[in-house]
Amino acid sequence: MSNDTCHCVLLRKAARKVSSYYDEALAPLGINIGQFSMLRNIRRTEPVSLTDLSHRLELDRSTVGRNAKVLARMQLIKIGHGEDQREAVLTIATKGHDILEKGAPLWDGVQDDIDARLGEDKARQLQELLTTL
Repeated sequence: MSNDTCHCVLLRKAARKVSSYYDEALAPLGINIGQFSMLRNIRRTEPVSLTDLSHRLELDRSTVGRNAKVLARMQLIKIGHGEDQREAVLTIATKGHDILEKGAPLWDGVQDDIDARLGEDKARQLQELLTTL
């Protein structure tokens, strides 16, 4: 199987390309798509533990913890403790809410551009195929 037909290679290339569209759109806010996505996920379920967020994102807890520390240094989230003092709990800080508000139309614009490039049917098919995996 060549790289031209390898599902993994093609998906990774497409993911890098699509991520770069979002990163470029969000760059004026000083945030990338991974950080923006994590902020959105925290907001949906805040206060959320690192463990619960890692399950939601399907990422290793230590990876989520490192990323959370970056967002905390950027003053976008607050890291506190839950009932169990050993468990970190994340909430969105005021600056994080501002980034989410300013970033939403930028994110929507990229979504719309991709949908326009693919067309309605192909965009729907892509979503169906990707969720099947």
